[in-house]
Amino acid sequence: MTDHTASDVLVDRLREWGVEVIFGLPGDGINGFMDALRKRHPEISYVHVRHEEIAAMAAVGYAKFTGKLGVCFSTSGPGAIHLMNGMLDAKVEQAPLLAITGMTYHDLIGTSYLQDVNIDYLVNDIAVYNQRIMGPQHVTNVVDYACRTALAQRAPAHIAFPIDIQAAPADSGSRFQRNVPGHTSAGYQPPVRVPEPALIENAARALSGRTKVAILAGAGARGARAELEEVADKLGAPIVKAQLGKDCVPDDSPYTTGPIALVGSRPSEEALEECDALLIVGSTMPYIEYYPAPGQAVCVQIDDKPERIGLRHPVDVGLAGDAAATLRALSPRLDRNEDRRFLRKAQDGMRAWWDLMAERGTGTDIPMHPQVPAWALNDALADDAIVCGDSGTVTTWAARFIRTRRDQMFSFSGTNCSMAAALPYAIGAQVAYPGRQVVAFTGDGSLTMQLGDFLTCVQHELPVKVVVFKNNTLGLIKWEQMVFLGNPEYGVDMARMDFVKFAEACGARGMRIEDPERCREGLREALAWDGPAIVECVVDEHEPPYPARVKKDQVQKLAAALREGTPNRRRIALQMVKDLLDEASFEASPASSVPRPIGEVGARIADHLRRRADGD
Repeated sequence: MTDHTASDVLVDRLREWGVEVIFGLPGDGINGFMDALRKRHPEISYVHVRHEEIAAMAAVGYAKFTGKLGVCFSTSGPGAIHLMNGMLDAKVEQAPLLAITGMTYHDLIGTSYLQDVNIDYLVNDIAVYNQRIMGPQHVTNVVDYACRTALAQRAPAHIAFPIDIQAAPADSGSRFQRNVPGHTSAGYQPPVRVPEPALIENAARALSGRTKVAILAGAGARGARAELEEVADKLGAPIVKAQLGKDCVPDDSPYTTGPIALVGSRPSEEALEECDALLIVGSTMPYIEYYPAPGQAVCVQIDDKPERIGLRHPVDVGLAGDAAATLRALSPRLDRNEDRRFLRKAQDGMRAWWDLMAERGTGTDIPMHPQVPAWALNDALADDAIVCGDSGTVTTWAARFIRTRRDQMFSFSGTNCSMAAALPYAIGAQVAYPGRQVVAFTGDGSLTMQLGDFLTCVQHELPVKVVVFKNNTLGLIKWEQMVFLGNPEYGVDMARMDFVKFAEACGARGMRIEDPERCREGLREALAWDGPAIVECVVDEHEPPYPARVKKDQVQKLAAALREGTPNRRRIALQMVKDLLDEASFEASPASSVPRPIGEVGARIADHLRRRADGD
């Protein structure tokens, strides 16, 4: 017998798998594992969070931005349950994650003992690998398979670790004769799939002769920038980006029309509406109504998960393979499309779109439009900055106004759409890249969900900059209630929070920005500070996230919601009228049909009435 425990075996094995950091929160149900971490410090860094959900979400952020295995842990019972949203995020967002949870004593399981929850049963629909350790001789086998499965499937694996087994001597317990020591290994080789040459030829033939080709690129296209742009050039194709693929090509690429769907651009919508061929690369963007109509366009789809091919749109040729490798194989077989009119139209549309975004992003109204700090942030971001977005109206501002550059990275909880993801993603990203600028781009609704974990940044000296939009309302839900259902807003107001005082109370720095005239300067100053900081941007709660094109039913439902008693309905209506009339001279605006002189006069009248409404 030795003092080497089953937990030591587990932690040693994680190190052999290349794990360098683990996120978690201790408790009596995981203390045997904690002692093993203590012995392995600093070979494995431990990031102490304030809430177990943050541990899992930070591990997801770490995995998303590095491609490595993210690892998190919690105590038994409620601690383990708190991890589950992060595990769900890993599954839906395709991030390799290993979650280790405590469990009650192995011979008291099922007796209503303290924190007696069969957590392995609970996570069975979430984890792609899910096992309970049955004894010290079981540890290595389970850890190896869990790590390999999480990496191979880009999904969460879970290990439940009973308290007494954690602290049991490593050489104790029975070992079945077929469980030969050393029969498993810590090794994984990521596959790079390339479809068969015949399928590549079929795809090239399907795209041949098409003069209006659009490319839809998503998270699976990240890391394939050069290949995407080469194929786009050959096909004369605009690249439409699902938001999870925002950084697959930079926003200054001459080929991209930027985002699509609810947060999208007008040129992106037009490209998909008018194309006669669609090349989908690493995307299963869920907003099916924005795809070309069935039968409109021939479709080729590239995805390394064969089960996702044809999931959102009928496919003529499916290519199961890695995006970059498959594009490299496809490009030489493509004929160059000499008809550049479709691409030029998209490029002209994007120039008009960026003019409109600049107009919206440089307004001087007070209260400040939320577009203003989003646009100003571009000048404050480093060339290799990592931006972590969030769910809410901030998703729209990030999609349209943050212009990612070639070495910048961006991600958010895009398919799970979990609120409060920006801060933990940023924690994971900053741990992974300590020398890079990391920004959490969030709203007050999301941030206040997990605000206590700003202290994690302070404790671990992580210089994360949190840019929070403060409008004292759950903005996206408010507009969804009105525009999608025609209902008055209800239950979305929030008590006011002073984020600057909170940051200072944590021992960090804070800045409040209310004046649009000094927004750019303030963001530059705050992002240049050493250490963690919160930048509170006070924005107009009545500014809607306008769609790229306003639809008749949206107008009708909004009008119904205002008639039915939405609070501040006069102020909201005047704000929308003023916004649209202000930009009537811009080609990409929904109000572009309004003659400019009428727009200018109408905007002044609406502004006067809006100011009176603010006074009232």
